[in-house]
Amino acid sequence: MTPGSPIETGVTPRSNPGPAAPADGDDAGSAAARGDGNAALAGDGSPTSWAHVAGLVTALSAVLAVVVLAFAWPASRSAVHDVPIAVAGPATAVAQVTARLEANRPGAFDVTPLPDAAAARAAIEDRDVYGAIVVGPDGASVLTASAASPAVAQGLTELARGLAAAEQGGPAVTVTDVVPTAADDPRGAGLGSAALPLVLAGLAGAAVLSLRVGGTWRRIVAALALAVVAGAAITAVLQPWLGILAGSYLADAGVVALGIAAVVLPILGLVALLGPAGIGLGAAVMMLLGNPLSGAATAPEMLPSGWGTFGQLLPPGATGSLLRSVAFFDGAAAGVPLAVLGTWAVAGLALVALGRFRHPRPNH
Repeated sequence: MTPGSPIETGVTPRSNPGPAAPADGDDAGSAAARGDGNAALAGDGSPTSWAHVAGLVTALSAVLAVVVLAFAWPASRSAVHDVPIAVAGPATAVAQVTARLEANRPGAFDVTPLPDAAAARAAIEDRDVYGAIVVGPDGASVLTASAASPAVAQGLTELARGLAAAEQGGPAVTVTDVVPTAADDPRGAGLGSAALPLVLAGLAGAAVLSLRVGGTWRRIVAALALAVVAGAAITAVLQPWLGILAGSYLADAGVVALGIAAVVLPILGLVALLGPAGIGLGAAVMMLLGNPLSGAATAPEMLPSGWGTFGQLLPPGATGSLLRSVAFFDGAAAGVPLAVLGTWAVAGLALVALGRFRHPRPNH
């Protein structure tokens, strides 16, 4: 026997037991070590209860239903409600046409009587009315403003054809677009479709700044800088590139910048008060309420009664109205939407300041 052998030392050699089996509590760690992404996403790796799964499915389904309702309901219930138009001409003829309009389309139009075509044109250019029916000795003519609302202009055009059909043997009804849309966007679809991207730009900017920029003043400066730079870039796409907008580039860019600021700043304020939940609340207000009720693609008066007016008090609706006024009507009727956007921006700054005082940063 050699010295140190097992018999000599009295120590019985043990076999290699191999790697230890993981305990039940080590499932999550083992799953992570194996790269089990499903277990890592689920939390501790334990199976989710069926009740919790059912609750998540129900909640997500409800959210999706609300999103569809928010976008589909205003569009499906779109109709003409108290659309302001003018009827110009002799008082007797104006009364007759007004009576016919009310009989054929009850509640559809809010008629303003005017003395002549010149007054009707002035009312359209001042954005007091969407269009006008002018009654003269040579028959009736219709004045529209597709830049104000392509949908209303189309409706008045169809109304003119109806008047011509009713007057059998009478002169044809002429239609004149007093304030047309841009030549590269004859149907006005481009400006209407730009409402949603503008809202998304504000929401995305607010979310990124809230999560990636620290410090109250830095967030405010970043938000204002984002509004200016993004406003210039978006307007460059809409105006020189696509030809959707008219008027002054700088004025249009200013409107877009103010619209973005009116979305970004309030959401930053909600985040300062509520934390990350403020992003969700702000998105719900701007996206689920503001965008569908903006009336950008049609007209606020074509939304269900009362909702169009409410939509003009939110940033998406006010931005669309202000942009039309500045781009096509030399700033006519710009006061109210300008005040709405300014109020939202200032309110956002106030919320940011309030959040800073309620949750002061510790001094080091």
